[in-house]
Amino acid sequence: MDHEKRAHLLSIGEMAEANRVSIATLRLYDRMGLLQPSYRDEETNYRYYDIRQTSRLDIIRYMRNLNMSLTDIQTLLEKEDIMLIEQKLIEKNNQIHQQMRDLKAMHEAVERTIQSIERYRKSPVSGTISLEFIDQRHILYIPCAENFYEQGIVAYEKAVLALRRELMGRNLPQLLSYSLGTSVKQDDFARGALIADKIFIFGDKHLRDYGDSIEVIESGMFACAYLDDFDEEAEGAERLLAYCRANHYILNGDYICEEMTELNLFDNKKRNMFLRLQVPVIFAKN
Repeated sequence: MDHEKRAHLLSIGEMAEANRVSIATLRLYDRMGLLQPSYRDEETNYRYYDIRQTSRLDIIRYMRNLNMSLTDIQTLLEKEDIMLIEQKLIEKNNQIHQQMRDLKAMHEAVERTIQSIERYRKSPVSGTISLEFIDQRHILYIPCAENFYEQGIVAYEKAVLALRRELMGRNLPQLLSYSLGTSVKQDDFARGALIADKIFIFGDKHLRDYGDSIEVIESGMFACAYLDDFDEEAEGAERLLAYCRANHYILNGDYICEEMTELNLFDNKKRNMFLRLQVPVIFAKN
């Protein structure tokens, strides 16, 4: 081989080093027909890559960085159809955007959990009732099929499973399913009747990326009661309603039971929930 021709040829080792890939990877691409050395030295029988083949390697590595399979890459390059390549890139772009939404939702879910644990550590003792300002929240809900206030914890667990099936159907990150809440309609709560209306997850405006059945709980003042036992909720809700009446607060929305945190570290047979019962209120004018 003359010197001039050798100047623009690369051995497999040189090709690997210049492009920061392994020799094994280049041999795999060779076997698959993705990228084969373009020149064989008749004297030594060595094969060489033309330096211009680097652009082909760049395309393969670009697609691999998008997590495309080698089989898909091979199909695209063999067909030499620019419209097909464009369509694949559009699909990958949509997939990346979905992953970004999921990561953002997961990040927010982790932050809410951290905040919930902090509130749990700093919260008043079980049974305490207080008046608090709570920021705006979004919820994604399903209707309750049973009234677990009458049927008990097993009916509640069924409602949780139904909600999580709905979330799975919408491809929501599983982490979102741990920020749970339930509600009772304002009129029912006002007359002292606990009838489960909705079960939901808390989130922010990004919940809208996952479909409908989204509601906004506006920021405002809430009468709140803290409990550490699911079985005490009915009594706690009754005390919360009495507290509102005694202070002449006007109910301004549905009653909510928020599962602030759940630490089942020592008992795997039931939920160890710390609950914040809450109802939005406004103040009567004198």
